[in-house]
Amino acid sequence: MYKYKCLNPIAKIGLNNFTDQYQAVDSVDEAEGILVRSANMLEMEFSDTLLAVARAGAGVNNIPLERCAQKGIVVFNTPGANANGVKEMVLAAMLIASRDIIGGTEWVKANAGDPDIARLTEKSKKKFAGTEILGKKLGIIGLGAIGVRVANAARQLGMEVYGYDPYLSIDAAWRLSSDVKHVTNVDDIYSKCDIITIHVPALDSTKGMINADAIAKMKKGVIILNLARDILCNEVDILAGINSGKIRKYVTDFPNPTTAGHDGCIVIPHLGASTEESEDNCAVKAVLELKDYLENGNISNSVNLPNCDMGVCHGPRLAIIHKNVANMISQFSTLLGDAGYNISDMTNKSRGDYAYTLIDLEDEIEDALVSKMEKIDDVIRVRIVRKDV
Repeated sequence: MYKYKCLNPIAKIGLNNFTDQYQAVDSVDEAEGILVRSANMLEMEFSDTLLAVARAGAGVNNIPLERCAQKGIVVFNTPGANANGVKEMVLAAMLIASRDIIGGTEWVKANAGDPDIARLTEKSKKKFAGTEILGKKLGIIGLGAIGVRVANAARQLGMEVYGYDPYLSIDAAWRLSSDVKHVTNVDDIYSKCDIITIHVPALDSTKGMINADAIAKMKKGVIILNLARDILCNEVDILAGINSGKIRKYVTDFPNPTTAGHDGCIVIPHLGASTEESEDNCAVKAVLELKDYLENGNISNSVNLPNCDMGVCHGPRLAIIHKNVANMISQFSTLLGDAGYNISDMTNKSRGDYAYTLIDLEDEIEDALVSKMEKIDDVIRVRIVRKDV
């Protein structure tokens, strides 16, 4: 029986993928798997029982990735599962920033009691006139699952689209419209585009990347959209740009005291991926990733350990998390060979300081041999994966 704990409400459509071999538990210390959305795990203590954490969403800044890796705990996320929801919010953000829809509707609300509101509307509506997005230049920083969808949709709306991503994947490149202008210098985005939207992960290298220096290179009247992570923009510099007239509108999905209520800022209460469909998709993907790891030892969409897949586990399988150093495979194979075990299949993948080895055996392995393997220097965790739980 596999035991799991939900730290946040997880959509039922996702949990329905668990079989009768899975049991929800109340205590984190009992769980082999954790499902989480936004709960803060940074200060949590993890028991030796915990094998994996699956984040039903893309961002993982609420999970201590390195500490998990050091304890042999795989952390998954669900990239792309909420991409359409965020894409639609980006399109909405472009429109409400270009056309003063919010200002106009607020004016109507304020004047709702005036019996002459129809006539006043015709006199006042010019205050809320905006611009169309047709023919405008859209700059997209980050062409991942969301950025590619935004780029393709914007092209269909008649926009001229520029994309910047030095780490563009082959899969993303195949899905990207050929009409999108792929630039190799982010300064081209800043200098050419009327609207700029950012879709990169929150890393030390991306923190505050939209700052005074970047804003100085932008066109007067630029619209900046941030539905990715709040720390990607230096919002003090953003406000200075708004006050100087350089920035026309700043749309963010992350309310805070700096931008909330400030003229020129449209602050959305973190609704980018908050759709029923996105939450369902993320829940299903997170559960399936967790199941595949617990039942087969396979890792997909991990953010702290290498991805590795040997298909369905039909017999004894060893799953070994270890440091990415030389001679580890030879030590595993020698120990197994000396004990008379025949390896039927094996794969090894590495990522940074860590590596992961899956070994299929023809015969059941004794716990004593697993204990010997755990004592090898630089081995973090050894697990026997079996289907007959």
